[in-house]
Amino acid sequence: MFVFLDFISLPAAFFTLLAVSVLSGLFLLSPKVPLNFVRIHIGIISLPPIAALLALVTNHGRVFFGPWRLDSFSWLLALFVLTIGLIVQRYSVRYLFGDRSYRKYFTLLTLTTVFDSVAWLSNDLRLLSICWGATLAGLTWLIGLKKEWPVARNAAAVSARSFALGWLMLLLAIIWLAQATGHWQLSLALSENNLAHLGSWEKICINLLLVAAVVIPAAQWPFQRWLLDSVVAPTPVSAVMHAGIVNAGGMILTCFAPLFSGTAAQMILLVLSSVSVLMGTGIMLVHVDYKRQLVGSTIAQMGFMLIQCALGAYIAAITHAVLHGLFKSTLFLQSGSVIRQNEPMSRTATPASVLLWVVTGGLLGILAGAGVWQGSHEEVYQWISALILGWSVSMAWTQLMAFGDGRIRRSVGFIIFSGAAIVFGMVHTAFHRLLHETVYQGIQPPLSAAVWLLFLLLTGHASAVWLSRHRSSAFFAVIYLWLIRLGEPKNNLVESHPKYLTQSLSRGGHWR
Repeated sequence: MFVFLDFISLPAAFFTLLAVSVLSGLFLLSPKVPLNFVRIHIGIISLPPIAALLALVTNHGRVFFGPWRLDSFSWLLALFVLTIGLIVQRYSVRYLFGDRSYRKYFTLLTLTTVFDSVAWLSNDLRLLSICWGATLAGLTWLIGLKKEWPVARNAAAVSARSFALGWLMLLLAIIWLAQATGHWQLSLALSENNLAHLGSWEKICINLLLVAAVVIPAAQWPFQRWLLDSVVAPTPVSAVMHAGIVNAGGMILTCFAPLFSGTAAQMILLVLSSVSVLMGTGIMLVHVDYKRQLVGSTIAQMGFMLIQCALGAYIAAITHAVLHGLFKSTLFLQSGSVIRQNEPMSRTATPASVLLWVVTGGLLGILAGAGVWQGSHEEVYQWISALILGWSVSMAWTQLMAFGDGRIRRSVGFIIFSGAAIVFGMVHTAFHRLLHETVYQGIQPPLSAAVWLLFLLLTGHASAVWLSRHRSSAFFAVIYLWLIRLGEPKNNLVESHPKYLTQSLSRGGHWR
């Protein structure tokens, strides 16, 4: 009886609630339905995440339920997507109130997040491709929601072309894989016996299609333009992009990990993602538009997530995708309240005391990195992770302690540092326990991949230090202006004042 309730009733209830959420969103489109119904709609869409959470907590391994693949990995992604969708819709109740597309916005957002969550629960490759295509189409319509504004229409057109290309690459990879293995079920197509029938050239070609399919929605070089242009969309739309859409690359590659791991495509993905990390970081540092800074940061973070996939660290990539999605969507929702504090801070610390704190931070970083390295078991990603963790610990300690003014600020800094360390350990342990049985452990790439990434990290850090100390040099000016131009919108994607607002008011237009 327990098994029946756990594995049959709960998934059935979950999909029923998803269907009810979709009907609620469609019902809201009717002008006869009062706008106050949107609050009832928010209550309805809060039920599927609760069901997904219960399924995740009571999960006892992988279960196939019709065309669905239900395990801790798929339930976690569904919970993640639907939770961010719920938060964004609740935020938008007042944020977009009065907009003429108010009803359509909630309907599109509901459909987009539902299709997105269903995609990660799918075991049928055809269903996965359809749901992923519907998700990209929904996001395109959300970006161009203000169709009377030419700038929004142009941004939606750029996104549509990029998404269509990415979806086509995924569709071709899926069709090729299904025809070569004779199975449309993901679990069967990626079984060891069926993958053995693939030739080496077939694996390389399918994986190159997968690389193209993931770097486009992740806005990786040279496909970053769509995300930079999407800043014209309403802020909640920018936030919901992080619900398994812009960060879907790690999820797709994790689903296809048995096919992707151990091929030359990993090195290609590593190079593209490394370039994107440097480019996105540069855009974030030189632009003054806060949303454009967040977009640059997203490009860099998605590059790092795909680097994790290229190194076979799929659990780390999923952890990164989920935590980054929650964090970055929160920053977008808070972007309208950003206030820069330009008041000069008095530095009371003496150089000798600052040096002591910096040295202490360096020692803590070495100890943290050495601890990770000790348990690496000669895994390439763990070596890189040890370096990054050690550097992060050192920098965090330095910023919170070395440059803290007075005992009170240093005490607060120490509490923040300790709390962050505890939370990091708890989250890392929780995700590892949830995913270690259902996420494929990738084949380690060759040592040349680690050498390349170490070279990139050290070169990027050294270059940033050199540029910060030679701001008057011609080389600095060239890099600075190049990054400014790279992140700027095209002429047809910017308007000093939205002309359609004036035209609408002159015609006596209304906003509902």
